[in-house]
Amino acid sequence: MANEIMLKYGCNPNQKPSRIYMEDGSELPVKVINGKPGYINFLDAFNGWQLVKELKEATGLPAATSFKHVSPAGAAVGLPLDDTLAKIYWVDDLGELSPLACAYARARGADRMSSFGDFIALSDVCDKDTARLIKREVSDGVIAPGYTDEAIELLMQKKKGNYNIIQIDPSYVPAPIEHKQVYGITFEQGRNELPINDELLSNIVTKNKDLPESAKNDMKIALITLKYTQSNSVCYVKNGQAIGIGAGQQSRVHCTRLAGQKADNWYLRQAPQVLNLQFVDSLGRADRDNAIDVYIGDEYEDVLREGEWQKRFKVKPPVFTREEKRAWLDGNTDVTLGSDAFFPFSDNVERAKKSGVKYIAQPGGSVRDDLVIECADKYDMVMAFTGIRLFHH
Repeated sequence: MANEIMLKYGCNPNQKPSRIYMEDGSELPVKVINGKPGYINFLDAFNGWQLVKELKEATGLPAATSFKHVSPAGAAVGLPLDDTLAKIYWVDDLGELSPLACAYARARGADRMSSFGDFIALSDVCDKDTARLIKREVSDGVIAPGYTDEAIELLMQKKKGNYNIIQIDPSYVPAPIEHKQVYGITFEQGRNELPINDELLSNIVTKNKDLPESAKNDMKIALITLKYTQSNSVCYVKNGQAIGIGAGQQSRVHCTRLAGQKADNWYLRQAPQVLNLQFVDSLGRADRDNAIDVYIGDEYEDVLREGEWQKRFKVKPPVFTREEKRAWLDGNTDVTLGSDAFFPFSDNVERAKKSGVKYIAQPGGSVRDDLVIECADKYDMVMAFTGIRLFHH
């Protein structure tokens, strides 16, 4: 390992020179096995690695994340996939997958449009199953603590042999103080080493205090994901995976709406109307994702009128009406929501309810906490106040 890696350019081609390096002259905790990762690739890789490392520590399960532009598009732990999830994630032809591969299938599959061209982070040594899954997707690169020989052989076949493969030393511990520069001025702060654990979730402020272990686990996943998501941010989680992430919005309710819409799309993909779609044989996975997004969107009736459906489907699909979609979405229950800062208004809880939220973890501390709690009580939700903000910039 070297103490610096020269990069082609920074965020944009005109930003030169560019490099990553250790200021104290020590060796970097990473080595590039293949490819030429860029500035943004490394930002995604290092943020993604922190996320999956913490998920593994908090849950004891292998973890994966799909990063785009320094925020996760998806994050998950390695729980088995049922037949429906395997189908909507386009992995039903791969047979039984390893726990790590299941984690990445979930992380990639929650918001496949946002994950297109992602940078992947894996908590464990990349195995053959995970590499098989990665090989067939459009991705910029991967970071992991190691790779099996079979995995390396598969990954080296991507991008004409130029796929970015980074190995990180899992024992690396960064300095407790971190720095960044903006406009030539250096900022300094202590690293956010806050542990996301049971104690953080112990202050339940609603009348309903029944927080099952599965929901507590989902709360941890939501909050750890938010630690590495550009603020403001909100994360919906169900059964060990993020199903909707709203990042970088100035208004918290816009975060809640954005993440809720993504969570709704995730659940709508499981509806019989979507599962029964008959795609044109030549349509690839990414184009099928786009076709599904159009089909479940409000503009699909316009597509039908314009006769565009033949480019996507073998058979003209029936319109998935608003009423049918709402009825299906009402079946999505026991969803967990995490927020990186307090809810200033109860409108966030109202929007969360529409996407099946039952459990909420947020810092609390708003002057309107009583109204937010009252709204959660109205829907018999369980809400924990963590007392800790998780902004990330």
